[in-house]
Amino acid sequence: MSEGSLRGKTVWITGASAGIGRALALELGSRGANVAVSARRADRLAALVQDIEKGGSRALAVECDVTKEEAVQAAVGAVVAHFGQLDIAVANAGFSIVGKIANLTADEWRRQLDTNVVGLAVSARHAIPELLKTEGRIVLVGSVASMLVAPNSGAYAASKYAVRAIGQTLSVELHGSGVTCTTIHPGFVESEIAQVDNEGQFDAERPDKRPKRFMWPTDRAAKVMANAIEARKREYVFTGHGKIGAWVGRHWPGLIHVAMTRRGGWRE
Repeated sequence: MSEGSLRGKTVWITGASAGIGRALALELGSRGANVAVSARRADRLAALVQDIEKGGSRALAVECDVTKEEAVQAAVGAVVAHFGQLDIAVANAGFSIVGKIANLTADEWRRQLDTNVVGLAVSARHAIPELLKTEGRIVLVGSVASMLVAPNSGAYAASKYAVRAIGQTLSVELHGSGVTCTTIHPGFVESEIAQVDNEGQFDAERPDKRPKRFMWPTDRAAKVMANAIEARKREYVFTGHGKIGAWVGRHWPGLIHVAMTRRGGWRE
C-alpha cells in the first residue's frame, strides 16, 4: 500500500448515511480523497458532507435510491460532473430481511434482493464506464453471512452469497482492463441494520440482538476496509470472529449445521 495513494482520488459511496458507509466516507476523506456520498436520507448526507469537509477534503451529497436504476445513473453523472472523474465506487447500500424462509413473502424476498443484489449490480454497471477511464476500483460490501448462515437470516444470507458471486465474477471480467474489484465481508460491526425493519423503514427503538462482545466499532472497521481498498485486494474478511466463522462456513459446513441445530428445531 503506497503512502497517500488515495489523495486526490474521487470516491463514491452508496448507503453512506450511517454505519460502515458513513465511517468509510470519513476515513477515506481523512486519507485525502474527494468523497461523494449517496443514500435515501438527504438530511444525514448533508451533515456527513460537513464532517468530511471539516477534515479538509472535498465532499458532495447525492441523494440516491439504488433500487431505481435511473437514480443510480444520475448519481454517477453528478459525481463526475462535480469532481471531473470517478476513481473508486463503493456499493455499500443494503439492509436485512429477518424471518424464517417458510414465513417470508415474495414481496419481502424482492425487497431484499432488489436492494442488496440488483442495486449493488446496477451501481457497478453505471460506475464501470467511468472507472475504465481512471483504471479505478469497484468495491462491493458483502458479509460473513455469504459464507456462514444462521436461522431467520436466509434472505439476507442469500443476498450476500450473490454479492460474493458478483465480486468474483467482476474480478474475472475486468481482468486486464485496469479496473479491479474488491469484495469486503464484514463480521459484526456497529450499525443501524437491526433498526431497519422488513419494510426497509428505520426504527430507533428496535433492539439489536447481535452479540455485542464480538462487535467492532465503525471507525475500526473503516480503517481496515480502507486498507483493503488501497491494496486492491480481491476479497477481504474481518473481524477476527468473522474470519473464523467464514473459514468454518466454507470448509466445514457440517459443523455449522450441528452448531445451528443444537438449540432446537422447527418450532423454535
